[in-house]
Amino acid sequence: MEFTLAQKDSKTKARAGELHTDNGIIQTPIFMPVGTVASVKGVHQRELKEEINPDIILGNTYHLYLRPGTGILEEAGGLHKFMGWDRPILTDSGGYQVYSLSDNRKIKEEGVKFKSHIDGSLHVFTPENVMEIQRTIGADIIMAFDECTPYPCDYQYAKRSMHLTHRWLDRCINHLETLPFKYGYSQSFFPIVQGSTYKDLRKQSAEYIASVEAEGNAIGGLSTGEPAEEMYEMAEIVCDILPEDKPRYLMGVGTPINILENIALGVDMFDCVMPTRNARNGMLFTAHGTINIKNKKWENDFSPIDEMGITFVDTEYSKAYLRHLFAANEYLGKQIATIHNLGFYLWLVRTARERILAGDFLEWKTMMVNQMDKRL
Repeated sequence: MEFTLAQKDSKTKARAGELHTDNGIIQTPIFMPVGTVASVKGVHQRELKEEINPDIILGNTYHLYLRPGTGILEEAGGLHKFMGWDRPILTDSGGYQVYSLSDNRKIKEEGVKFKSHIDGSLHVFTPENVMEIQRTIGADIIMAFDECTPYPCDYQYAKRSMHLTHRWLDRCINHLETLPFKYGYSQSFFPIVQGSTYKDLRKQSAEYIASVEAEGNAIGGLSTGEPAEEMYEMAEIVCDILPEDKPRYLMGVGTPINILENIALGVDMFDCVMPTRNARNGMLFTAHGTINIKNKKWENDFSPIDEMGITFVDTEYSKAYLRHLFAANEYLGKQIATIHNLGFYLWLVRTARERILAGDFLEWKTMMVNQMDKRL
């Protein structure tokens, strides 16, 4: 993997770059649609490629390990071939899912024992077998196994967890050196900065992660309920320490405003389930604010979904039609809303890139944040 910076913004810390992988080029800043179980929920691969057109998508190690399982994925030739996707894929390590299973898991030095959310069966994740699982899944970018702390989090717990994440990182690196690539292309490995919302821990963790000189770096534990201002403060501390010539990935973040503010702090890569999950519940993101399409006020509004004329679906559907589909519980409504939201997120990061290259990112960001911070 190669990462090159094309431009740095003069008024913020925003960057425009290119990430070269064996399965394609990723232009940054980038948003990665979440394809948890080898599917971006509700979207055909054709629509994903032609209408949303992301450079990279995300898969989930925990879910893919449980179903369909690594045996099926290996027999298929890896996740790309299994799901018919010929562009880059990133897999997270399952650490966040283990965190979310707080009532059904036990964390120890060796790893994590957890119960499957599907059938209650017992499983163990260790730094070593999570590396093996991700090798078999075959993503272009794979993540270190970490512990994601909750918010709020006691300082001593956060400190112990951070050091555990660092020890697990060392084990991940050592084991990866023994594992050959499986499908004829290379995989890049990203460690994860932790430390909750404590400045000294974030600084310490960022320094440790930077010291391993991985091909890219991730920032974890900042999508767990903390106020936005704390998220930005932690991201800025970490970005100021992580090497400038490596991509920076902020995991699980966030709203369109969160993404623009973190781009301004030097983050390059994002993922979040918000655009797809909110779409299925009738919440649409637009350049002028958010829309609850289920509201009666849209019943006879025949204007396009986004007043700026930005459309990401093959037909420019009206608000009235989309509201009707939701009222009728027609699944097409959820599909249109999902394509719209994902398309909007990709439009947002690509326009941010254009503005960084043009030199007027800050002015555009300020305008967009003010416009989007509304309920329509």
